[in-house]
Amino acid sequence: MASVILGSQAIKRNELTRGQLRWRYESIYPDVYVPRGAPRTLYTRTVGAWVWSRERGVITGRAAAAIHGAEWIADDTPIELLWKSYDTPPGIIARDDHFGYDDVVEIDDMAVATIQRSAYDLGRHLPHRTALIHLDALARATGLTAEHVTPLIERYRGARGVRRLRKALDLMDGGAQSPKETLLRLLVIDNGFPRPQTQIPVADERGRPFAYLDMGWEDVKIALEYDGDQHRTDRTRYVWDERRLRRLRELDWLHIRVIAEDRPFDIIERVRRAWAQREPGPMAV
Repeated sequence: MASVILGSQAIKRNELTRGQLRWRYESIYPDVYVPRGAPRTLYTRTVGAWVWSRERGVITGRAAAAIHGAEWIADDTPIELLWKSYDTPPGIIARDDHFGYDDVVEIDDMAVATIQRSAYDLGRHLPHRTALIHLDALARATGLTAEHVTPLIERYRGARGVRRLRKALDLMDGGAQSPKETLLRLLVIDNGFPRPQTQIPVADERGRPFAYLDMGWEDVKIALEYDGDQHRTDRTRYVWDERRLRRLRELDWLHIRVIAEDRPFDIIERVRRAWAQREPGPMAV
């Protein structure tokens, strides 16, 4: 566990004097301290929030997802707790929600929402796009599926945000390998295209996979991939990608490469043109 202390407790136990606490530590929440100059990582802040609750809150949401292995969660993300409080400090979100003992596991001596409960809270409380990014990441890290969360929806009938949760779970896909991929997938779905598959294996003439496509439509051989900065700054990666692309074209794949600077309208037009090449008719808009 990170070096987080409850100041009043340390003084009461004669572990520190008030002067030592003042000079050697700095506050991250009321009465919660870390060594002066220590990085305020997500994990440190999570431990601090739990200590602030006098070790009685349950860590949930994004902080819990990170503990379970999910990526793409910033260090300054608010820490969500299942905990009743009328005076919550900045950086902590406390919700007096119902939960059962089987919604909680112990990790690093702290009470943490299970993977399923973390997903349940992510999908109910976050805006749709943000929730989907974090649900994708949690699914990728843990193998979570919508079916794992369904029992909680049934258990807590009438809970706030369930409709939003169901929508997010329906779109959740652990094949996304970055937030940009999640948002790209959502963009094409929102514009009326069939839901793309993710991590599509493409085999060579010997039946050995040589590529796993970010997403696309295997039946019509249209690939849609997001290129991050590493594709431009890493020469070895660039050469490998170019050779991979040539092999895909030899196998009659249409490949749509998206970069950060592309506008949503332009991306959709490129996808429309690809579908028009493959399937003149309903998708040739």
